[in-house]
Amino acid sequence: MKTVLVTGASGGIGSAAALELARRGWNVALHYRSNQAAARQVERDILALGGTAKTYQADLTQEAQVEALFAAAEGDFGFVEGLVNNAGTAWKGLFTDMTLGDWRQVLDADLTSVFLCCRRALPPMIRRKRGSIVSSMWGQVGASCEAAYSAAKAGVIGLTKALAQEEGPSGIRVNCLAPGVIDTPMNGDLSPEDVAALREETPLGRTGTPREAGEAIAYLLEAEFLTGQVLGLNGGMVV
Repeated sequence: MKTVLVTGASGGIGSAAALELARRGWNVALHYRSNQAAARQVERDILALGGTAKTYQADLTQEAQVEALFAAAEGDFGFVEGLVNNAGTAWKGLFTDMTLGDWRQVLDADLTSVFLCCRRALPPMIRRKRGSIVSSMWGQVGASCEAAYSAAKAGVIGLTKALAQEEGPSGIRVNCLAPGVIDTPMNGDLSPEDVAALREETPLGRTGTPREAGEAIAYLLEAEFLTGQVLGLNGGMVV
């Protein structure tokens, strides 16, 4: 069985991706930073499906903890052939109110963490001439009051395209999912009026579901002739 590490697996999209990949027969290493209870519930859900999963805690902005995370997953499951970079954070507010500390926190959580995870995942993939990396992000267009988040996610797009070029000759595929408005706890602060307005702006007239996002991530991870691409799962909001 192949093994995938899903970061941020306690969240809405991360947990849905983990469950979908388990359904497809992957061993799933479930990363969480602070929400152990949610991650353990995903583990139990996967075990109930007859799949294999285990949870691991790490702060992905710390190089030593990223190393320990991968070492633990490899010790339990062997070669980590798939990596889903889903963990991240957001900061909402006026750009002029943002401190340097706020900026660095978002960039570290949303971009530096992807760098550290990719850098650790790639050498074993290169040696074996196979592997797949998917990053879940929203950086195709800027978002008002989310400047740092938009900048970090646009950086993930650039990193994805660069790694696809660099690692393609080694048989490694690197892609992005750019979700639109997905019905997850991360969007729980939106008012009913905000959600209604977003639905109206979306050609398909609704928000997306976590399972749809999870299925898209699994597709990107497994598609053998797809690399360097950004898949917009947004109901037509960005075309």
